[in-house]
Amino acid sequence: MLYGRLVGISKKDKTPSVLEFWSSQLDKLFCSPSCFSPAPPGILELLSLTTDQDHRTIAMAEKELDSSYAQDEKIGAIGTEIAGEGRRDSLVDAARRQSVALNIVENPLKTADIGGEFQSASKEQVVYDAEAFARDNGMPEHAEMFGRAALVARDPEKFDQVTELSEDERSALAYEHTHKWHGPAMLWYSIGLCAIGAATQGWDQTGSNGANLSFPQEFGLESTDENPNPRGEWIVGIINAIIFLTAGLIGAFIVDPLNHYLGRRGEIFLTAACLTATPIGSGFAKSWQGLFAARFVMGIGIGAKNATVPIFSAEMAPHRIRGALVMFWQLWVVAGIFLGFCANVIVKDTGDISWRLQLGSAFIPSFILMIGIYFCPESPRWLMKHGHLAKGYRSMNRLRAHPIIAARDYYYSYIIYKEELKETRGSGYFQRMWDCFAIPRIRRANYGASTVMIAQQMCGINIISFYSSSIFERAGYTSDQALFASLGYGAIQVVATIPTLFLIDTKGRRTLTLITFPGMCIFLLAAGLSLLNDEGPKAAQIGPVVLFVYLFTICYSLGEGPVAFQYSAEVFPTIQREQGMAWAVCINNTFAGILSLTFPRMQHVMTPTGAFGFYAGLNLIAWFMIFCFVRETKQLTLEELDQVFSIPTSKYISHEATVWLPYFVKRHIFRQKINKPTPLIAKQDKVEDVLKV
Repeated sequence: MLYGRLVGISKKDKTPSVLEFWSSQLDKLFCSPSCFSPAPPGILELLSLTTDQDHRTIAMAEKELDSSYAQDEKIGAIGTEIAGEGRRDSLVDAARRQSVALNIVENPLKTADIGGEFQSASKEQVVYDAEAFARDNGMPEHAEMFGRAALVARDPEKFDQVTELSEDERSALAYEHTHKWHGPAMLWYSIGLCAIGAATQGWDQTGSNGANLSFPQEFGLESTDENPNPRGEWIVGIINAIIFLTAGLIGAFIVDPLNHYLGRRGEIFLTAACLTATPIGSGFAKSWQGLFAARFVMGIGIGAKNATVPIFSAEMAPHRIRGALVMFWQLWVVAGIFLGFCANVIVKDTGDISWRLQLGSAFIPSFILMIGIYFCPESPRWLMKHGHLAKGYRSMNRLRAHPIIAARDYYYSYIIYKEELKETRGSGYFQRMWDCFAIPRIRRANYGASTVMIAQQMCGINIISFYSSSIFERAGYTSDQALFASLGYGAIQVVATIPTLFLIDTKGRRTLTLITFPGMCIFLLAAGLSLLNDEGPKAAQIGPVVLFVYLFTICYSLGEGPVAFQYSAEVFPTIQREQGMAWAVCINNTFAGILSLTFPRMQHVMTPTGAFGFYAGLNLIAWFMIFCFVRETKQLTLEELDQVFSIPTSKYISHEATVWLPYFVKRHIFRQKINKPTPLIAKQDKVEDVLKV
């Protein structure tokens, strides 16, 4: 019976490689002493292609036949007839529907939904649709090129088989294929400018870090072990925390209307103007209430900027290097941290105005962003979303090295966008926000984005970014020494982040975070325990504390640091990107505000060692959350991620816990040579390769 079913389906699929594969499997199964052992995985996979009705039909036929080879062939013919009714167009299509082992990232240009059934889309139909798209949307002069681009988009890796391409187009695609980082100057300018905007947040963090050593004295808020001032501690905490609380609770949620009416560029210009004015206002504050007010408004600008700039970068970047390009956000956050520490050191000897200069200098990167954004093109996907399709293509063309590449990426984005529109339940702001929790695909993306955002605060990195100077001073350094130690912390963040530019799109976002969180837990706990060493010279205590803080920082910079905003910016569909990112930024900044608010008091109540140990424990909880909810997104287009998040959460967690984790332990801890398990998610063009393993 088994043989007949295989023969029947093999006859249906005329691909030589498939026939050869199943022929070899049949020989192994029926011509060896182990023929009664469990069938090979490939055969079990093929058996899943038949439905329950197919099983019943074959069973009825089997009763009328003997068990000879010829009779198995007859059963196979019945299987062929069943499979030939338009429901099994190919082995790949069948695997896509029935396999429980694979969830395939589908290319919609390869298949068409006809009467509720997915069938292979013809080449002629794909070309016709693409040309009609160009003609109907004000681009008739590009109609033929869009037809060729659609053929390339069907299988970008096999562009050389598209005979309709001109030599110039073929050369451009070949060069892109072999030169991963190839792109026009405008792409690099736009990504780089957005990255500079990230420096505002890093610079402000370190400005307040240094200012914490002096502004409390000026406003009567100083607290020491000898003269504790709980009220002053809470006020200092709220002044530091307010920019994150307003960023998360106000700024993040005005992103949608600002983006809707102003576009990505207009929103970035407005927030950059806000972040140019408010640091200057902080520097001129005459009371802690005035400083609080300036930072309150600054937080609104930071929240709105933080939710838009990563989206803007992700929507412009080619998918093959999107992770690395968008990761410039984190690189420039840490560059801003380093530059802020440099400014702290430079102005440390200016007397009573040093803290004013430290806070006020944060306007510099925002001013550059405000001027430079004028020269950037608008996001192609934002223009597409708002019906400006011809303008969207022109914008994409400025961001790609050749028109055929721009047409390929733009048309593919449009096709996926049409599919996303089918899931849209409402166009109102609150309805779109509710959809982030109501629509399963978006809800699962929300789980992942919220997890990496809250994990960034749970890991404890910001207790170092906000209070490193205070921590080092408490450990025994002078104020000047604490500033220099903090400068070293900032420099290490920059240097350690650079390798991740090359790792994030090869090793993946999920892998980097899972590897680095255990290290962060260990080093943060070690730094806290080092503070208990109060015997001997202070240097014996300070050295280990600084060392373990630096090692903790390296782990953070190789994993969670670059991943959080980059991951959150890419996982949401186009129709829900502003709302999804707004929620993620709300989570991140709100918890950053809570951390900044509570840590000054926590040091006195729990002691620094207890506070460090508390956050070390949170690292373990964060690792578990990432394991359960963060899905890998490396080297997938923003549109292909729809398939990644189509898998139910329970099924995903079950696969990771019962398949991936045992494999990882056996292979990488016990060093056993075992085969890599079948992936839960695979690209459609790799399915046959997977089945052949």
